[in-house]
Amino acid sequence: MTWADFYLICFALGIAFSVLSFLLGGHHWHLPFHIHLDGGVDHGAAHGSGNSHPNHPTAFMNPLTVAAFLAWFGGAGFLLTRFSAVWVVTEFGLAAFAGLVGASIIFVFMTKVLNHPDQFLDPADFEMTGVLGRISVPIRVGGTGELIYSQAGTRRSCGVRAEDGSAIAKGTEVVVTRYEKGIAYVRLWSEMAGEENEPQEKGSRQ
Repeated sequence: MTWADFYLICFALGIAFSVLSFLLGGHHWHLPFHIHLDGGVDHGAAHGSGNSHPNHPTAFMNPLTVAAFLAWFGGAGFLLTRFSAVWVVTEFGLAAFAGLVGASIIFVFMTKVLNHPDQFLDPADFEMTGVLGRISVPIRVGGTGELIYSQAGTRRSCGVRAEDGSAIAKGTEVVVTRYEKGIAYVRLWSEMAGEENEPQEKGSRQ
């Protein structure tokens, strides 16, 4: 096997790993340890320790960065062997440097864009009870329709039923009173707003 073949195999593996990582929808491998940028090694992952952070945003070794390293390393090494006359050791060093550059670019993209440290999911942001929405598919008596609502800055939809089993027309504003098994149970916003106003009016009269 020549060096050109070796680099070409690394390039092919890098591309294959990249595709596989995107298909699996993740960027973490369950290794017996995690490598962090601060040089620390976390041995708790393989033992289910409560202090382990399998999705730690600073875990440099993950499928996407490894795949990027292999692809850039293999691609650069192959080009150097075919179109330059540098020494083998120098050639390997330049290819490794290119691989680190590619892995670093992917890592920076992941930490700054995909997993920004300031972006944490708050369960309260995804609480369905109390959500205000609009009926997009009308609800028949005892039937199921569709609700359109906004949550965490994103427009979403889900199945919906009237809390009392009544029919609700398309375009009606409703409020979610409970959420079970992917179905939101709602009441009319006008009714709930009226109930809130009644105690205020009674209190003002007293």
